[in-house]
Amino acid sequence: MACTGSTKSVLGRLAAAAFGSSRSRPCPPRRHASNDVNAFRNTETVRLYNGEKMSTGLFTPGEVEGRISNLRNHMEASGIGACFFTSIHNINYYTGGFTYCAFGRPYGLLVTPDKHVSISALIDAGQPWRRSPHDNIIYTDWKRDNYFRAIVQELGDTKAPVAVEFDHMNLEVCQKLRNFLPNGNDIIDVGRDAMRMRMKKSKEEIAVIKNSAATADVGGWAIVDALEENVPEHEVALAGTQAMVRNIARIYPDSELMDTWVWFQSGINTDGAHNPVTTRKVQKGDILSVNCFSMPQGYYTALERTMFLDHCSDDHLKVWEANVAVHKRGLELIKPGAKCSEIALELNELFSQFGYLKYRMFGYGHSFGVLSHYYGREAGLELREDIDTVLEPGMVVSMEPMVTIPEGEPGAGGYREHDILVINDDGSVDNITGFPFGPEHNIIKK
Repeated sequence: MACTGSTKSVLGRLAAAAFGSSRSRPCPPRRHASNDVNAFRNTETVRLYNGEKMSTGLFTPGEVEGRISNLRNHMEASGIGACFFTSIHNINYYTGGFTYCAFGRPYGLLVTPDKHVSISALIDAGQPWRRSPHDNIIYTDWKRDNYFRAIVQELGDTKAPVAVEFDHMNLEVCQKLRNFLPNGNDIIDVGRDAMRMRMKKSKEEIAVIKNSAATADVGGWAIVDALEENVPEHEVALAGTQAMVRNIARIYPDSELMDTWVWFQSGINTDGAHNPVTTRKVQKGDILSVNCFSMPQGYYTALERTMFLDHCSDDHLKVWEANVAVHKRGLELIKPGAKCSEIALELNELFSQFGYLKYRMFGYGHSFGVLSHYYGREAGLELREDIDTVLEPGMVVSMEPMVTIPEGEPGAGGYREHDILVINDDGSVDNITGFPFGPEHNIIKK
């Protein structure tokens, strides 16, 4: 059958239905319908099947298809005609690993009962198609709102509601989508339901999270090796980052390498959990905060530790030991049937007994999966006073108490320990963080 094309959409043969099936190359794609200037400008969408489909690098085809099937079951039960995702985390989750880089251009994933189409900008060429398990459509830059025309083109004539992520889609995009929908479809939310689906991890996800946590440990040891007096924060951070990236490449040789990083803070820079790396030079006696973030293709884990170089003052030791005691108690509280809010309330009482509750910084832990410092959050599974989720097998959560003593007070600095726990099907709980914590291990003498 010959390839066909039009000004509106340049079509080759559809790609293989999934990345695990036949990889026969489609008809050579034509990027644009014509070299004529007017026809070029009128080209709204193209299909660019460049190269061969790639595996996710992390998951089997069955894992990804299972996620899509669960979503479609939810759509059928809820009367949803299509789900249109715009967030990095849900697009990654329902493609099995495509993590887009927006740079000001919107991306999307449309899932209907019989379609699964990622929507990408032409600047990324064939990579989104190669990393999508099914189809991909590209919108062009040179006519305003071609992104929405691509959505409508793939949506078809359904009159059922279209579900989007209200916690990610802004008002302007939502209104434009509403205006473009030809059938006046209702727009409803799927963000909360998608979050609940992501909160319980499959065995494949847990395996990836365990590998990622072990990679964060590798970064921690590299930081210890690099740590010396007068070495700048950024040099220590680079050592941890390089060690983790190389370990991910070794474990997952078919994956894309992106977003793995380290925040290494010293002295006053430890007061915030997310303070950026600086050029400050580490001094003996400094309080240090080690934060290794391993990110194999969007799957986040963290190792966070308080350290001191060479020695720790008595005032610092008192605060550190109190935070470690809260951390240890928190690890004991994470088990099936525990309620997030009740864990937070009990740990508040313990911090209060030590006299440090007023210095507490944030919630005691959170879920893991597809998230990063600039996208994603499973807010329904955080160890906070206002979250009443009950912990269940398949959930993966951290324990990470933090207090910050202001500059000028005894023991000034930020203290944080962070372990990751997996709740198993039999009710047992595994701590998958291997790097040790506490004063007996992390006063680093060089």
